[in-house]
Amino acid sequence: MRNTARWAATLGLTATAVCGPLAGASHASPATAPASLHAPSALVLTVGHGESAATTAPLRAVTLTCTPGASGTHPASGPACAELRGAGGDPDALTDDTGVRCTREYAPVVVTVDGVWQGRRVSYERTFANECVKNASGTSVFAF
Repeated sequence: MRNTARWAATLGLTATAVCGPLAGASHASPATAPASLHAPSALVLTVGHGESAATTAPLRAVTLTCTPGASGTHPASGPACAELRGAGGDPDALTDDTGVRCTREYAPVVVTVDGVWQGRRVSYERTFANECVKNASGTSVFAF
């Protein structure tokens, strides 16, 4: 009888230890609820002089958060988020401004975009021939 009582007490304590935290999880407070029902859109953008991000140290880096609202250290976060929304979060789909003329000087500038757009991973790198070509891309996304 003593073994049965000991076994029952051990089983009860084990069940409490294992199931106790699980029962408390169902009573989540509003403070632990997600802040937004939208998928995250947060990016880190860098720019540096060189042909590749692998061989170039970034000169500047900014953050851009577009969900739930435009924010971050990007100087034009509102227009940049609007342009990315229009492009479906794809930096390759951003249009270039063909009306601006730049010199043919080759002083490469590399831009990277890394982060998450609407829950989907984004990793982008583009090399422009020079700073003028980068600025003439016609987008607020690369204007930092």
